Amino acid sequence: MRLDEFFDGMAVEADQRRRQLAAERSYEITEYLPDIQARIDEAVQDDTLVGSTAPSIFVGRTDYPTVSTGVLSPVGDEGAAAEYLPGTGWYDEKLGLEEIVSRRAGLLNSRRRERVSVHDTWDGFVGASREIAIADQPVDVEVGLTSSPDLSVDVDAVTTPQGPQATAESVTLTENPSVPRPVKKTLEDDDWQAGGAMRYLYRRGFDVYEINTILSAGALGTASQRRLVPTRWSITAVDDTIGQYLHTHVRRADPLEHAEVRFSEYLGNRFWVCLLPGQWEFELVEVKAPGSVWNPSRTTYQIATDYEGHTGRDGYVEETAGAYHAARLGVLEHLSDRDRQAKALVVRAVTDDYWAPVGVWQVREAVRGAFDTPAATGEPGPALRRVVEQLPVPETRLRRASTLLQSRQTTLGETTRR
Repeated sequence: MRLDEFFDGMAVEADQRRRQLAAERSYEITEYLPDIQARIDEAVQDDTLVGSTAPSIFVGRTDYPTVSTGVLSPVGDEGAAAEYLPGTGWYDEKLGLEEIVSRRAGLLNSRRRERVSVHDTWDGFVGASREIAIADQPVDVEVGLTSSPDLSVDVDAVTTPQGPQATAESVTLTENPSVPRPVKKTLEDDDWQAGGAMRYLYRRGFDVYEINTILSAGALGTASQRRLVPTRWSITAVDDTIGQYLHTHVRRADPLEHAEVRFSEYLGNRFWVCLLPGQWEFELVEVKAPGSVWNPSRTTYQIATDYEGHTGRDGYVEETAGAYHAARLGVLEHLSDRDRQAKALVVRAVTDDYWAPVGVWQVREAVRGAFDTPAATGEPGPALRRVVEQLPVPETRLRRASTLLQSRQTTLGETTRR
């Protein structure tokens, strides 16, 4: 799917406006594909992708419980396979949108449809893809294809873009993958619930990127319940599960004594992370610029918010989806490391420079990265006011949208911005 097709299923007028904006600003990811075609022609011999290296897998969600399961492998750049995966490294390198899209456009998704119930299946296509997912390094593979790669790119608001796709008949590992001992332990215990296994791996130093791939491969949970988990779902599930684990500790810690505000900016997204004295609360406020593919209005900024109180959140996140759990995790990791709790407000301003969706990993990393910068400290009212004054929407509108700002409105002071 090209970027201008990303918005299928939305209201007709909004969808048409987004398509128009995509065309006007030339958001054509497919411009990166001519070189990919040449690399594929060279790598595919007699319907077999030879000499490739698979760093990960991708599980789709359409038609669940029969889903598209794919082995991801770069074409013509096997020695740098690990660099095709999103995460902290991309943020540390400060990769731009063009470079991210270019890398992902070169990642072939060799896929076939499979039932999600995998139990103890470790042979065939499913078994090979699961071994790739639990390995601690990219795995050398040969992939048998039944069709020529389709040179299009799938985009999604939660996952990273997916490159060309081809129907796979088989996948063969040409080396024995190295599986970390903690992962082996979770697999050997047939009665270990998935949530407990995720927390165990996190405590053993696995980052959420590794855990969500392992979960997606159906390698966590009790033996009878092990299923392939669509990648989009696994990302949010891991952020939420680890966030709840950290929240249990944070909500019992001593509160911060002063307000702290930090700022970070990445890929056309600007983040203010505000920690205020008091018991744990959390809110994500997203302010989306007009005239971008994220907001079809020509003149009005769009505001989306989600909030939770001291005891956490039980219901579904309605407006900010996976970004909420990604931002929340970054805040909880920081507070847990400091053994403190706070009221946390994350404000994300999405500018029209963010022209292609690359997944919620960039939200997670930008919030994490904000805590590597010096904090502006002081009283809550003035600290929040300085943040509000930097945003392109009136304070009165922010107050109406934000639960945390409403609770602080008597200390913010009035502004006349419109």
